[in-house]
Amino acid sequence: MPTQFAAYLRVYEPLTAFAPERQRFWRKYVAEGRAIGSYDGPGRQRTVVLEALGPAWSKLPDLPDEAYVLGVEEAVLVCPWNLRKRVAEAALQARDGVPQVLADAFVPPTLVGLAQTVVDETRGEERVHEQVATWGVPLRWFVLFAAADRQLELDARRVLMFRTEIGKARQRAHKGLRVLRRALGDVPITESLRETARWLELFHPGSVVELDYGGLTALLSDEALKDDDSVELVAEGLLGLSQDDGAGATAAYERLVQRWREIQLLERSN
Repeated sequence: MPTQFAAYLRVYEPLTAFAPERQRFWRKYVAEGRAIGSYDGPGRQRTVVLEALGPAWSKLPDLPDEAYVLGVEEAVLVCPWNLRKRVAEAALQARDGVPQVLADAFVPPTLVGLAQTVVDETRGEERVHEQVATWGVPLRWFVLFAAADRQLELDARRVLMFRTEIGKARQRAHKGLRVLRRALGDVPITESLRETARWLELFHPGSVVELDYGGLTALLSDEALKDDDSVELVAEGLLGLSQDDGAGATAAYERLVQRWREIQLLERSN
């Protein structure tokens, strides 16, 4: 059973995208068979972070360099976990919009400066290769994929994921942006897709983008996973907007919302 009801958007980059020292590190990492699979990785990430933090925050932990891996030998692509930077960013985000007394309880003020230093030092040098969303999949992630990118496994491990070349993901993101800007203007969904498109531009053109339903598969039946057409519904909605078919776009959106509503309600009852 997955340890977290979350979905993941990942980018796997070829080794040539990294500095020579990091290339050597990842080559050795892959050759030694140290990579952890994407099914077990989220639980491992959680364990590593919690063990490093201990019972209370006293410092930003030193976390191991780990990565998910695709391919073999010269064709290998890696998706580094970037745990230290992600913990630092999470520490800063945890204080946003929270009363001062609660913010200080969750993230002591002494750590704020350290977290900001880590983020500043790695800006432009260390790309965050994995995004996480709990209790659902952000609609903007579906824009990056097509039905043909789908991979489904329902045997020993229940897995639903989509993979595509980053060039195709970028094209779909920019096409979706043009449609949304023209039809809706600068609304939140437009801005969120714009941020995703900017994120994709950080990576090597030979990269692969992956949407992994992760722990959400534990909340969906085999039939629901087989019948999931979220990617198609998003494409249908964008097509409706591009053709000024508001009714068609609305119908696709409502079907998509209905598909995910039950999972979102589970978060409230958890």
